[in-house]
Amino acid sequence: MIGAFRITGYVIASADGRIADASGRHPSSLSLDADRRFFENGLDHVDAVVHGRHSREDQPNSAGRRRLILTHSVPALAPDPGNPRGARLWNPAGASFEQACAALGLSSGTVAVIGGPLVYTLFLKQGYDCFHLSRAEKVWIPDGLPVFIREAHGGEPEAALAAAGLKPGHTMWLDDEVTVTDWEPPG
Repeated sequence: MIGAFRITGYVIASADGRIADASGRHPSSLSLDADRRFFENGLDHVDAVVHGRHSREDQPNSAGRRRLILTHSVPALAPDPGNPRGARLWNPAGASFEQACAALGLSSGTVAVIGGPLVYTLFLKQGYDCFHLSRAEKVWIPDGLPVFIREAHGGEPEAALAAAGLKPGHTMWLDDEVTVTDWEPPG
């Protein structure tokens, strides 16, 4: 937890631990229906979503979600010009996470972190309460972008999560192509 906020991460990675191709694009091969349903259901139960400038979530309820968009283009916090009522641009160097959430009208709740590598790594350092690591077991993306920045155990998700003190739970098959493992603090 960060203050009164529960932090939950969501990612779908290829079998080799990548979330985008070498150009930074999320390939359609990672857009799998079983994971999309799992992701959408999870986001429908959070109070806010955090992501970087290039990450998106195109779900039916996306427009109604409060969100923080990490960027260095603002000194601290600013309304998102594309969604001034429901989103804030946030520079962690200028405002704390709690201040950013307060700008959204939140003093507690569950916040979903949905990417990209810099954002996942920022919260890896601050502490996840749960990280849902989905794997597209039949998809490989050589030279793609890793889940975490490469300085965090080569970007490999399991190594980075374990180094942060999280432990894997049971791996569940969502269908014949996608697994999900919840990583949580011990105890």
